[in-house]
Amino acid sequence: MTPLFGDRLHLALLGLALLGLVAGLVLWLVGPPGLAGIAWTAGVVPVLAALCVEIVRSLRQGEVGLDIVAALSMSAALVFGETLAAAVVALMYSGGTFLESFAQGRARREMSDLLSRVPRTATRHRNGALDEVPLDEIAPGELLLIRQGEVAPVDGTVESARAMLDQSALTGESMPVRLEQGQEVLSGATNAGEAFDLRVTRRAADSTYAGIVRLVEAAQKSKAPMARLADRYSLLFLAVTVALATAAWWFTGDPIRAVAVLVVATPCPLILAVPVALVAGLSRAAHFGVLIKGAKPLEALARINTLVLDKTGTLTGGRPQIVSIDRLGALSGDEVLYFAAALDQASKHPIAQAIVEAAAARGITLPVPENVVETPGEGVAGSVDGRSVVVGGAGFVAAQVGVADPDGAVVDEGAVVVSLALDGKLAGHLVMADTLRAGTTDLLSGLRGLGIDRILLATGDRRAVAEAVTEGLGLDALRAGLTPDQKVLLVLTERKNGPVMMVGDGVNDAPALAAADIGVAMGARGAAASAEAADVVLLVDHLDRLLPGIEIAQRARRIALESVVAGIGLSVLGMIAAAFGYLTPVQGALLQEVIDVAVILNALRALRIVPAQADQLIAGPADSEPRQSAGPTPTAA
Repeated sequence: MTPLFGDRLHLALLGLALLGLVAGLVLWLVGPPGLAGIAWTAGVVPVLAALCVEIVRSLRQGEVGLDIVAALSMSAALVFGETLAAAVVALMYSGGTFLESFAQGRARREMSDLLSRVPRTATRHRNGALDEVPLDEIAPGELLLIRQGEVAPVDGTVESARAMLDQSALTGESMPVRLEQGQEVLSGATNAGEAFDLRVTRRAADSTYAGIVRLVEAAQKSKAPMARLADRYSLLFLAVTVALATAAWWFTGDPIRAVAVLVVATPCPLILAVPVALVAGLSRAAHFGVLIKGAKPLEALARINTLVLDKTGTLTGGRPQIVSIDRLGALSGDEVLYFAAALDQASKHPIAQAIVEAAAARGITLPVPENVVETPGEGVAGSVDGRSVVVGGAGFVAAQVGVADPDGAVVDEGAVVVSLALDGKLAGHLVMADTLRAGTTDLLSGLRGLGIDRILLATGDRRAVAEAVTEGLGLDALRAGLTPDQKVLLVLTERKNGPVMMVGDGVNDAPALAAADIGVAMGARGAAASAEAADVVLLVDHLDRLLPGIEIAQRARRIALESVVAGIGLSVLGMIAAAFGYLTPVQGALLQEVIDVAVILNALRALRIVPAQADQLIAGPADSEPRQSAGPTPTAA
């Protein structure tokens, strides 16, 4: 049954039940009493028939639920002439199922909005003209035009000078992000600025947005352990209900008391509250850029007490950053960066690209280098603004300018030195390192505040480097020099002490992510293998999204448990009152519906969960816009 058909069926049954109840009440007031009973019965029969079909379908799948109690109560009420009670039960049951369907639809809306945004076609540059083509025809390397307001249909890079993108539907960041030429664009982002050209890097089926859609669809079909536990408890509740109804009839000889007991137990909050609260939690987490692959991972996320972190690309940014610039001559620090970055534009080496990005972040305009000669893995030589420039490793640059023993920069473990020579003389060093992400200390403190007692670092890097990077973080343990299988062994070892969460972003992290109770992948830049193996994907490249994800999971699970305990407790008290004759069948049906509505509304509180860090997360990271230099662009001296 499709969701649309199911919603229409629930609405139709609710309409028939309401019509039958109202018509019967009118006939009871103005017409012969017998006609009222016929009208009430006519409103009950369609609901009862649809319910019986659903029960048979569930039994074939090996599932026993409390729908049986609803069928018993309506049937018993009809058999013993309590047609008004049967009509009230039919209305309340059909209203409850419609309300549950509406509530789950409301909870899924934010995630389903992702599905409705999928573009069907794209505008492609071809032979000097533009043509509209289906997404399946787009191949890597092709050039697309993304007009203002359009959604990027595939992953790619900015081919124009710049682009302004709204990524709020993907990440929850309200502020548009400005990207420069060559920077990556995630499919699903909306063009918030002028039209720009996009160079395709992945086919539509392999792009980020398609992967998110698959994850959302899987999440909507999932079932949490708590929901399965509720199914098992429903069998016990069914037995208790039948036992109470039978005892009430047996000891009093009044079958109407048995009918009253049955209608009070129809339907049970146990099967309504759990799915509504958990799906609402999934929706809220997605709003903050945390895509949880279903209700089962959401519930597991709420119980985590050990965290294992990868280093490169997770705890650190995964890209070398300039930590200092040492000047050896008359050039200023910005001028050293200017000449080094200008020449490094000709190289694809990661360190060279990091230097170019650092210059762009400072607002430095770079000229085009000339006469470039690159020695792979060593450095680059050429001319910038008519001056001879050499950039690369200290040994390479020293050899190029004929310096036997250059004065090198003293650096910490894990850092590298990039030297610059200008007109045959050493001009400076750029010290680079893969640094901790901003706010890491506050992040770890926040995680401990959410109940994570043990935090470990697992890295394949050298121990000295790992210790230098994580000094002062207060980690409970550090494991360095690990291979992928050793990371898996570490996760399995830690699981003996309770549920473990592993966070990573590379292909080598995928086995450990799969082995953990909860695997979290840095989805914005992480490898596809790690995203597939993970249970949670952070849609933005910011580790602090773990905080709202965990907090939402914990609060959604707590709301589900509160709803179940309160709902079941009130239902049992109502059943006991009915068994002792304090409630008629009609009163019992009305009471149960009040309980069910209250439980569903309480479960929907999960849609209003606001994490402690909500304001700063929605605003987006402080560095989402390229920084502008406060001073003038360096020029050749």
